[in-house]
Amino acid sequence: MIDLSTPQPRRHPAPTVKAQRLAYLIWERPDLQKAKQFLQTFGLHVLQESSEVIYFRGTAEAPFCYVVREAQKEKFVGFGLEVASMQDLEQLATLPEASAISELKTPGGGHAVSLTDPSGFIVHAVYGQKGAEELASREVMTKNTPMDTPRINATQRVPVEAPEVIKLGHVVLELAEFQATCGWYTNHFGLIPSDVQVLPDGSPAVAFMRLDLGDKPADHHTIAFAQSLGADFSHCAFELLDEDAVGMGQRVLREQKFKHAWGIGRHILGSQIFDYWNDPFGCTHEHYCDGDVFTSEVPLGVHAVHKEAMAQWGAPMPADFVRPKLTFLTAVKAVSNLRTSPDLSIKKAIMLAKAML
Repeated sequence: MIDLSTPQPRRHPAPTVKAQRLAYLIWERPDLQKAKQFLQTFGLHVLQESSEVIYFRGTAEAPFCYVVREAQKEKFVGFGLEVASMQDLEQLATLPEASAISELKTPGGGHAVSLTDPSGFIVHAVYGQKGAEELASREVMTKNTPMDTPRINATQRVPVEAPEVIKLGHVVLELAEFQATCGWYTNHFGLIPSDVQVLPDGSPAVAFMRLDLGDKPADHHTIAFAQSLGADFSHCAFELLDEDAVGMGQRVLREQKFKHAWGIGRHILGSQIFDYWNDPFGCTHEHYCDGDVFTSEVPLGVHAVHKEAMAQWGAPMPADFVRPKLTFLTAVKAVSNLRTSPDLSIKKAIMLAKAML
C-alpha cells in the first residue's frame, strides 16, 4: 500500500470560500488573429473582439470562457474562479495578497477580487456574472448496442465542421512550489482531491482537484497540479458533446494543419475520452467527453505515477507530452528552484523523469 506522507493534497476543514466554477482562462498573445484561427477551428465562438482583446465562449450559458489579450510576449496569465456570493468576495478581499473588490468591465459584468497564488498565477474570484443565452447545438448521437438498438432504419452523421465546445472543463498547472500552491487552493477555494499520483517516496507527482459542491456532482478535476521544476501552464481542457465530436475535432484540426499532441484515447483517472492539440504558440488544448463526476463524499484515491497510468487505451503517450519546455531561462529557474524549493531535490527530479520514461 502506498503511503501518502506529505500534507497536500488534502481537504481543508474550513476553507475561506468554496469555488463554484472555473470561469475563464486569461492569455497574452503577440498575434490575436493567429490565436483566433486556432480557437475557432477548435470549437470556440468569438463573443466580442477588438484590436486589443478577444473574448470567446462555448455553447453553455457562461458569458465567456477564454480571453486573449494583445501583448508583445506569449504568456498564460491565469484564470477566473466563480464564487457563491458577494460575501465570499468580501472574505477573499481580506487576504493579504488580495485586491479590493472591483466591478468587472468584461462581458456579463459582475464583481471580482484579484489574487496571486504562490506560483505566480493570477486568480480572479468572480461573482455576479450574468449568464448568456445558450447556443443551439446538435443532439447527442443515438447509440446502437448489442442489447439495445433504438436507431432502426436510420443513419446518422455529424457535420464536417469545428466541434461545438460546450464549456471550459479544467486547467493543469506545473508547479515547483507544490505544497504551498496546492495548499493555497484547498485553503482559500475549498478544492478537494479526487486522485493523486505519487512517486516511489510517497510524495505527490500529480493531484487532480475538484470543486466541493456538496451533493451536486462536480467534474473529477477542475484544476490539477503537477510537480515540476518550475511554474508553467500544462494544458487546458474543453468538454464536447460526445465521441463523434472528439473525432470530428481531430479531423478538422488535422485538415487545417494544426499540430496534434496526443489522442484519441481514454484516461484512467477521470475516464475522459480525450484528444490533445497544440495551438500556434505551443500550448496544449484538450477536447474531451464522458468524464467522471463526483459528489463531495467520494474519498481521495492514491496511485503510483507512471506513463501507463495516463490512458487505458489509445496511442501511447508521446515522449514529449510531459517533457518540460526547456530554454536557457527555464533551465536557470529550475536550478534556482532545486536550491530553494522545499518540494524539490535532485533525487525527486530523477524520480519524476524516470516515472515518465
